[in-house]
Amino acid sequence: MTAHLHVITGGPGSGKSSLIQALAAEGLRSMPEAGRAIIQQQVETGGDALPWADRIAFAEKMFRWELRTHREARAQRGPVILDRGLPDVIGYLRVCGLPVPPYLWKAAKVLRYHRRVFIAPHWPDIYAQDTERKQDPTEAKATCLAMREVYTRLDYELVPLPLTTLSERVRFVRSHVERG
Repeated sequence: MTAHLHVITGGPGSGKSSLIQALAAEGLRSMPEAGRAIIQQQVETGGDALPWADRIAFAEKMFRWELRTHREARAQRGPVILDRGLPDVIGYLRVCGLPVPPYLWKAAKVLRYHRRVFIAPHWPDIYAQDTERKQDPTEAKATCLAMREVYTRLDYELVPLPLTTLSERVRFVRSHVERG
């Protein structure tokens, strides 16, 4: 059996990471989000590859992280749940109004995920800022829309996550993953 890479994308604060943690607790393999880990590492080391300092350097670190994640996930067997994917880096750059390098589009076209991508809609009822998530609700919503546009442009089928309890979201994702 080969790996089946299932991406969960969307805007910040829409419940993606909580959902992925719950799926992992049920035994599904998962890969963490690049953005939060990079922010934590940059803050700890005094780096400036941060979305509020150097957005291009931050995007480049996310790109390298997603390349590594894709390679590591491909080496797994069975389904693997990913907190974002390569197209998310493109969406980030677009939200920031920054140019998307051609190599990033090429990588996103060549290094593919399962054809159905889960998208967590902007959910104002659960959105909250924290030390790593500094976007305001307007930017969070714009990020979700950018991810929708990028994944659609790359010919993925988007499966919106329901705005419901965490356990219902877990059941929803598991049912889609188990169907293949």
